[in-house]
Amino acid sequence: MIETLRSVLQFKTFERDPVERRLAKAANVEDLRRIAQRRLPGGVFDYIDGAAEDEITLERNSRGFRDIEFLPRVLRDVSDIDTSTTVLGQPVPLPLLLAPTGFSRIADPAGELAVCRAAARAGLPYTLSTMATRSLEEVEAAQQDVRVGGDGKPVEQPRRWFQVYVWKDRGLVKELLDRARAAGYEAIMITVDTAVLGRRERDVRRGFTLPPKIGLDTIIDGAIHPSWTWAFVRSEPIMFANVVGSGTDDGSSAVSLAQHVNEQFDQSLSWDDIEWFQAQWDGPVIVKGVQTVADAEIAAGMGVAAIALSNHGGRQLDGAPAPIELVAPVAQAVGGAVEIYCDGGVRRGSDIVKAVALGATACMIGRAYFYALAAGGERGVDWVLDFLDAGTRQAMALTGAQRLGDLGPELVRWR
Repeated sequence: MIETLRSVLQFKTFERDPVERRLAKAANVEDLRRIAQRRLPGGVFDYIDGAAEDEITLERNSRGFRDIEFLPRVLRDVSDIDTSTTVLGQPVPLPLLLAPTGFSRIADPAGELAVCRAAARAGLPYTLSTMATRSLEEVEAAQQDVRVGGDGKPVEQPRRWFQVYVWKDRGLVKELLDRARAAGYEAIMITVDTAVLGRRERDVRRGFTLPPKIGLDTIIDGAIHPSWTWAFVRSEPIMFANVVGSGTDDGSSAVSLAQHVNEQFDQSLSWDDIEWFQAQWDGPVIVKGVQTVADAEIAAGMGVAAIALSNHGGRQLDGAPAPIELVAPVAQAVGGAVEIYCDGGVRRGSDIVKAVALGATACMIGRAYFYALAAGGERGVDWVLDFLDAGTRQAMALTGAQRLGDLGPELVRWR
């Protein structure tokens, strides 16, 4: 009996690194979400996790992928899976883009710098938000310093895009575009679904502000989450890094996001303004927030490089369509005139495969890497990008697709 026990009893070596211990317990993005929920104060987690009103659209974004099933082909040679494609005319190893997320430093002190470095290592485009807590120039410097491989060579031409919220002060917007151009940003992504801010009721209940206010309730919550609190108080103040010193609200004092958007954003934004951006920017222009076939056709007719089918992660209009449901009809309507990015609800590599099969050029992730950032910092973002890459390869192999070009609507169907 003793010999039998010796042969089957095995004890894991204790992992001293707390980040590695946390990531070792994660099998998927939902696990990262649960780890993030344990590590973050309630208001911070709800800001990342929450959405508008009854959060119906948030749930539908991910459910849309679950409502699609594969029609796998067998006895296909899948010994050499190739997930590479091109985005905006440049090669990428995976049809995946990192969407803009505001105020990333509330999840981890490095914030956007951690995410952009992970994206550079993976060879994927990273989009910096106007509402970022690291500046255009800081992100450019961070990506240039990324080293990969055994010889530690720098990443060649890391790709970064700049997401634009359209302020009433167009002089400030033009200044940001000029800075983005000088810092080597490849494309701009204009967010068009924020005429006013959606009613995010988790934030309303908590009285959540950016940056988070320190009061009795947050002190208690901070005591329950000491590692986050210690990192937060030791770090430099969190502000909207791209507009510090510009005369506009830079987040140096606590403000509700709804108040900021309603005071600063231009509610008169129209299709004519897309032409203004095309005149100001000599690179690709992406329109983010398209939610109908009709608007996709208008955007294509205006000659933009790409459209992002997006409902802002369910954070704006509750009841908006799930992006995955728009992919096929939009692809049919625009006929290849523009690239199509599916933004919202992606949690697995198989979701990416489904979107591409329906006609998407690539998918975008936001919450998936935000959870990862909160769970494990920069290594967490590396983890989730590797997870999505592996899941894409596995799903392609199991559907009988060797290359992305083998993916088509005949491989999927709506239940």
